[in-house]
Amino acid sequence: MKKLISTETAHKLDTTMAQAWGLNAFALVEAAGRLCAKALIEHVPSLWSAPARVVVLAGSGNNGADAMVMLRALIIAGKASAESAIIINRFPPETADTPQTANFLTLTKMTVPSFIWDKSVLRILKNADIIIDGIVGTGLSGPLNGTLKEMVLAVAQMKCCLVSIDIPSGLYEEWRPDSPVVPATFTLAIEPLKGMLYRPSYRRFSGEIIPISGIFPELLINTLPGNELLSWEDSQKHIAKIMPDAYKYDRGVVEIHAGAAGSAGAARIAARGAQAAGAGLVRTIVDDSLYPIVASPADGIMVVPASNLDKRFTPHALLLGPGWGIKPDRQAVIQEALTQEEAGVPLILDADGLFLTRSSVFHGNAILTPHLGEASAIAGTPREEILADPEYFALKLASAKNATIIIKGHVIVIADPKGTVAYLDGMLPVLATGGSGDLLAGFCAALAARMYRNHSFDGYTVASASAALLIAAACATGKRFIDPLELADTAAALAGKAWL
Repeated sequence: MKKLISTETAHKLDTTMAQAWGLNAFALVEAAGRLCAKALIEHVPSLWSAPARVVVLAGSGNNGADAMVMLRALIIAGKASAESAIIINRFPPETADTPQTANFLTLTKMTVPSFIWDKSVLRILKNADIIIDGIVGTGLSGPLNGTLKEMVLAVAQMKCCLVSIDIPSGLYEEWRPDSPVVPATFTLAIEPLKGMLYRPSYRRFSGEIIPISGIFPELLINTLPGNELLSWEDSQKHIAKIMPDAYKYDRGVVEIHAGAAGSAGAARIAARGAQAAGAGLVRTIVDDSLYPIVASPADGIMVVPASNLDKRFTPHALLLGPGWGIKPDRQAVIQEALTQEEAGVPLILDADGLFLTRSSVFHGNAILTPHLGEASAIAGTPREEILADPEYFALKLASAKNATIIIKGHVIVIADPKGTVAYLDGMLPVLATGGSGDLLAGFCAALAARMYRNHSFDGYTVASASAALLIAAACATGKRFIDPLELADTAAALAGKAWL
């Protein structure tokens, strides 16, 4: 788990480092620039088949100084060619005692050519192999203007590799789509990471985010307020392993109400997701007309026609909604499920289940899995507003519903009624397909059932591990289009390795 902080917290961190820890701006800039250069060399070896023409675009702050240190390190390592250069918005005062002045002097002594920004330098940018964006960092509090805006707009038109330090220049906490920003190929994000990088409407500008650690002491980072950036490696550890002598009921009984005419596949995918995440017994309840369709390829999944539902198996978790439809007869099932949720049985709601419970308030035992459109409908808020500030709306919805919320999208946002917020970085178009959400709901149901069976259910832990499993499975498939059932097989291998 990595911490995500606000820019306000980032500024306080810099002050604390200088006043209480004895690390001034010179030391921090030197460490940041060197580690950024090292990370880019190691993480993207394809950039360095020959010395690259590296052009630094520097503003007057420490972000520009970071970029200058990075260029110096690349030159010394033999990675940056003699055609590298600095383009700066204004030359720093020679007598100023700042990291920018010191590092500009060093590069000048190394005979690196420098230029003041104007339109004549566009030819230098067009010939660059790599542009390092040090124009402006987290100090920005509003839209760019003047020379800095011109620099960002020019960089945005370049076709070469664009590397931003910490955040792409032009982003700020209240950023709006009409404000210019550098569309980075890579963002060398200094830990603790800035939360704005992972806001869904901002995320595409950061390209591939490469975390840079080792600048700020972990002991200090751990004291900072902020949210969580989750990973599969961390999230899986919070789910207990299945004992070797486990019986199927120990692994949890999942009951799924899903599928309707035209969407029978959703029931099968959700059930397969529950199997993949380790449920011991999966029962899918379907309309009588769907029974032959869903039961035929069900394999180890129990499929029961709704008219013949019996009470032989007590569910440890309920999943309602994937492809289910909103027919009037669903309300009786909903009411029974709400009664069980009140008694402590975990309830997972997806798709039509969200619509059918839109006016319900839960008892802390529910997990809701809306995509952006569904979250917009439930919250009565435009999609664009949720994209710009998902943390606020996820927390608001979690509090109002007294439930854990998973807002699905290219960045996944999780919130619970206790005020915990986490992000999972997706950016995986392989998941932009029908059925991936059904799979996630199945994962949630399996983990919820197992935790409830062992008297330890926690919605946030279940949601985090389930969403992380989905992302990890998608990453493991490589760059190819796949069926959600194949994705379930990949998830099953990952889950088995983690929890068996």
